[in-house]
Amino acid sequence: MARHILITGAASGIGLACARHLAAHGAARLVLVDRDAEALARVELPVTVDRVAGDVRDEAMWENARAPIARIDGAVVNAGVGGAGPITELSLTEWQRIVSVNLDGAFLTMRAAMRAMKGAGGAIVATASAAGIKPEAGVAAYGASKAALLHLVRVAAKEGAADRIRVNAVAPAGVETPVWDAVPMFADRAAEVGRDAAFAELAAMATPLGRYAKPEEIATQVAFLLSDAAALITGATLVCDGGYTL
Repeated sequence: MARHILITGAASGIGLACARHLAAHGAARLVLVDRDAEALARVELPVTVDRVAGDVRDEAMWENARAPIARIDGAVVNAGVGGAGPITELSLTEWQRIVSVNLDGAFLTMRAAMRAMKGAGGAIVATASAAGIKPEAGVAAYGASKAALLHLVRVAAKEGAADRIRVNAVAPAGVETPVWDAVPMFADRAAEVGRDAAFAELAAMATPLGRYAKPEEIATQVAFLLSDAAALITGATLVCDGGYTL
């Protein structure tokens, strides 16, 4: 298991679940990055924690964070945003907002992690999405950003192999995280029936297994890909979607 691990989007959702799981299963130090400084400050873990408050799209932030990430041997490229809308009604501003976080931010995170691991080896896991595999109406920006991230992972795996850097992705479908609150359809339904009921309705319609994942379940899969048990796995995507892409 990687011992010094960078996690972006670490103050909530999958990122926070990963931080808690890794802290409980062998991590010695975590570098937590999130743009929500207040939420990041509230994260309490039983290991050494370096907190970096900032936007993953900010190249200067990564330059300033070189010291805390200098000794990492693992990274979870997780920060992301959601959004929806048909192509004909999607503004360029909204397209760029989603793509810049989900792809540009992932690139800058991955670049910083690979530079820190060069010559020493390590493991990187990116949080992609089943939306980057299966096309659905209304998620052009989100789906395209995640599809591009999956290919970035494969390229990074090829480039990192000489330095013993493994790069993989997890591709969940629905996960019960705050990212859904930015999806108008979900937000409207949650206001009517509550978040738990809204998630249950969506999962019943979208997934053969009939439920969405908990963030903690995705965290265990990320931990596996960071571990020595996955020592020969690189450039792969672990699809964990309840059958959504079938």
